[in-house]
Amino acid sequence: MSAVLFDLDGTLIDTAADFIRIIQAMCREEQRDVVDADLIRTQVSEGARAMVKLVYPELAADDATFLAHRQRFLDLYEQDIVVDTDLFSGMTSLLEQLEAQQIPWGIVTNKPRYLTELLLKRLDLTERCAMLVCPEDVKHAKPDPEPMFLAAEQLQVPAEQIIYVGDHPRDIDAGRAANMYTILAAYGYLPLAYKDDLAAWQADAIVHTVTELETKILQQLGLKSNPAEQMQQHA
Repeated sequence: MSAVLFDLDGTLIDTAADFIRIIQAMCREEQRDVVDADLIRTQVSEGARAMVKLVYPELAADDATFLAHRQRFLDLYEQDIVVDTDLFSGMTSLLEQLEAQQIPWGIVTNKPRYLTELLLKRLDLTERCAMLVCPEDVKHAKPDPEPMFLAAEQLQVPAEQIIYVGDHPRDIDAGRAANMYTILAAYGYLPLAYKDDLAAWQADAIVHTVTELETKILQQLGLKSNPAEQMQQHA
C-alpha cells in the first residue's frame, strides 16, 4: 500500500453539527417538529436531499417546493460551512504521519465540488490534499468505481496499492470494485438501513475510532506510529 483515500463527510471531517444546526433551524422557522440530531446524523452521508426530506417528508423529491427548500438548505450551508465542523479528533495526527512519510492522501466524495473546495479551504486542507475527486469529475459517482480509478490515475498509484476509507456502503462497494483495500469507518455517519450488520459491507477492515484507523492504516503501509505523538495523544 502506498496511498490513502478518504470519503469526506463522516470519515475525514466531522460535518454533522453544522448540518444539524441548519436542519433544526429550518424546522423551527417552519414551526415543524424539530428533527432529532441523531437521526439527522444518519442521513448526512445520504446527501442534502435526504436531510431536507426529514423536514418535509410529505413532499416528493422532484416537487418544485421541495427543490426550493433543498436549495435554501444548500445556500445556508454554503454561508456558514464551518461553524462547528472540523477534522475528526485524532485525524490531524494521522494526516501528519502520512505527510511525514511522504504518503499521499486524497479525497473521493459525492459532495458537490463547490462545497467541498470551500470546506477544504476553510480548514486549510487544500494544499495538503494530493487530489480531489467529486461527482462533477466523472460520469458515474460512487458506488461506481470510476471515481476510484480516476483518483488512482491522478495519484499515479495502482488502485490495488491504495487504501480507501469510508462510512457508507457505496464507499466500500466502490473501493472493492477498484480492488482497493477498504476500511469501514464505523465512527462515521452510518445509514440506519445498514448500521446493524457492518460485516455485510464486506470491507477489508472495520474501525470504530480514529485511533484504530491510524493503527490499521500505518500497519497496511508498513509504518509505525511515532511514539512521541502517541504519548501526546494519550496525555
